[in-house]
Amino acid sequence: MTAKLAAPWSRRSFLSAAAASAGATGLTTAQAAPAPFQANWDSLVDGYRTPDWFRDAKFGIWAHWSAQCVPEMGDWYARRMYIQGNWQYDHHVKTYGHPTQVGFMEIQNRWKAENWDPDALLDLYVKAGAKYFVALANHHDNQDNYNSKFHAWNSLRVGPKRDLIAGWEKAARARGLRFGVSNHSAHAWHWYQPAYGYDPEGPYAGQRYDAYRLTKADGKGKWWEGLDPQDLYTGRNIVMPDGFKTIRSVEDWQQSQTAHWDEKPPLHNPAFTRSWFLRCRDLIDSYKPDLVYMDNTTLPLGQAGLDIAAHFYNASMAWNGGKLEAVLNAKVMPSEWRAGLVEDVERGFREGIEPQPWQTDTCLGDWHYSRGIFDNHQYKPASTVIHRLCDIVSKNGNLLLSVPLRGDGTIDADEQKILGEIATWMVRNGEAIYGTRPWRIYGEGPTKVSGGMFSEGSSKPLTAEDIRFTTKGGVLYAIALGWPRDGLLRIPTLAQGSALAPGAIENVQAVGSPDSLSFTRNHRWLEVKLPQGLAGSPAVAIRIRGAVV
Repeated sequence: MTAKLAAPWSRRSFLSAAAASAGATGLTTAQAAPAPFQANWDSLVDGYRTPDWFRDAKFGIWAHWSAQCVPEMGDWYARRMYIQGNWQYDHHVKTYGHPTQVGFMEIQNRWKAENWDPDALLDLYVKAGAKYFVALANHHDNQDNYNSKFHAWNSLRVGPKRDLIAGWEKAARARGLRFGVSNHSAHAWHWYQPAYGYDPEGPYAGQRYDAYRLTKADGKGKWWEGLDPQDLYTGRNIVMPDGFKTIRSVEDWQQSQTAHWDEKPPLHNPAFTRSWFLRCRDLIDSYKPDLVYMDNTTLPLGQAGLDIAAHFYNASMAWNGGKLEAVLNAKVMPSEWRAGLVEDVERGFREGIEPQPWQTDTCLGDWHYSRGIFDNHQYKPASTVIHRLCDIVSKNGNLLLSVPLRGDGTIDADEQKILGEIATWMVRNGEAIYGTRPWRIYGEGPTKVSGGMFSEGSSKPLTAEDIRFTTKGGVLYAIALGWPRDGLLRIPTLAQGSALAPGAIENVQAVGSPDSLSFTRNHRWLEVKLPQGLAGSPAVAIRIRGAVV
């Protein structure tokens, strides 16, 4: 299977190829001695088992935070600000200047994180019920948010002038949370290429943007003296040809280039792949994360991605006395490779119980902060987050929720309110979530949940008639995703004589209360009279004891 992903130009792994570099820089690595994981899919699949901490945690919060939050214009700003005709381009020209003169590197330097208080934020996240926390280490805009030994465009030299990952890690671990990092930079070599383009129309027509013309020498006497813009923008990999005269013609050309959204290394630019590997290994070795999220379909950049996976697993075992505690996320995994890591489903669901633990990542709003979403009060409400969490957990998954931060490092009033509402629900009902495992079926109800990446937009809202099951310690939990109109919770799956639950039910309680609830069981359903004090709750969980478990 390894041959399917290995780069044709590479005869050896990056782990061996980079050994001299590690020694020269003094970078320590857990890969120095023979290790149980090898850099191929057979080894990853045969040797990996999802650690219990992840299976028990169920709910994590993510700070998907980079300089692209500074304009407060939502996701992919660093790319779209270079595309004439795009609304983010219009905002950039109006607010900051034309991209021939004011490129995204200038926005990166405007990112000061001046009001960032990781301790206060982590207190909110812990209160909301998060058991792990993930911080963005770099995005497609190619700036490292840590003390990067192999990439000068990092948050200690540009923008915040602080080691953001170190700050997040310290705050998370002080509160007993597992700590993760997300890595998105493997796509930078093609994602950033509009920065080498030009306006096809208007007063700047034909004048190339900043990435095309700037060199290290141009920084003399400027804030970026000593930095090479080409290291940031990744070089002229897919440069827009001369001669386009209309926005439409540029759009057509860009559409023809979509095939470059892939995981293969740029064969004409091996320095990019090598840099990515060194930066990612440095991130792992320096901060010892429990989780590494790769924003990639399978693993990125051919053999380099496999090498990082093996290194991470082996390093985790070295840190933890031979016990593998590492979680590695990637997306759209072929079935034969899925057991080698924890598959992530971006903004999506599963239709049924998955045999392997998995994760959904989603966001209250845009991945990068959007002022418009806040102004128009368009975040996902707490009820939606709770319903999705219950659905995902019932199907053997975890939910990783991004709470967008402003460029200054704060969250807004609506986000604080949503976190508070999630906290209220989790304090009472977390017993039905944490440490649980799927039951015989995930649940019942009329609402169909669409499966797959980006499926949340096509799924209808879940209702009080939709029920999800979890189990733990000889207890069955049933969670109604809303308040039944008459206060009676009816569960056909648990009817008398049900093939799925043929045993007796001895006792029913509301989660969070020791009091027994009145129930009847007939051939249509189990009917439970819920306490009126729970009316209005976004989801109602009950605890069922008996032979049905």
